[in-house]
Amino acid sequence: MKLIVGLGNHGKKYEHTRHNIGWDVVEMFAKKMDARFSKKADFKAEVAEVRIADEKILLVHPLTYMNLSGEAVAAIQQYYKVSLKDILLVHDEMDFAAGTMAFAAKGRDAGHNGVASIHEMLKTTAINRLRLGIGRPRPPIEKEVYVLEKFSTDEITSIKKMSTRATEAMEDWVKSGIDKSMNTWNGV
Repeated sequence: MKLIVGLGNHGKKYEHTRHNIGWDVVEMFAKKMDARFSKKADFKAEVAEVRIADEKILLVHPLTYMNLSGEAVAAIQQYYKVSLKDILLVHDEMDFAAGTMAFAAKGRDAGHNGVASIHEMLKTTAINRLRLGIGRPRPPIEKEVYVLEKFSTDEITSIKKMSTRATEAMEDWVKSGIDKSMNTWNGV
């Protein structure tokens, strides 16, 4: 079994904001796989189940808000006894230009509170991640404000293309693992 976790905040206020691109892409993947999310109170998350190459995949939207995402991920990981190497976090990344993406097999959180929460709860930074570029704000816009804004009209086309590529990349990760996925998708 594998977990694919789309980081974001729940609620209309946060829909389709930069900080929710991970949530949105995992939701797009669920629709592609004809799966629906249902709330799982015990896990503080919405979960959808899909099968890829006879393997069960749980798609997860934590309902804890971004800063406490680790609570939901740890609860699911422990309940299902999912190996840490079989978890993929899908999240926004300010260090990448809007519309670019890359896999990482491990690494620090780079100031992303959702990733930091998961690292803390799972007691490791060796978690697979699909980092989705949202770019950095230009002064005087603060990063806390920037991540909660919707994408600009100029960014929409590249974000849609990246989102489609990301759903393909997630499926590739399930079938081929992190090393092959990094070789295939990083730099595309």
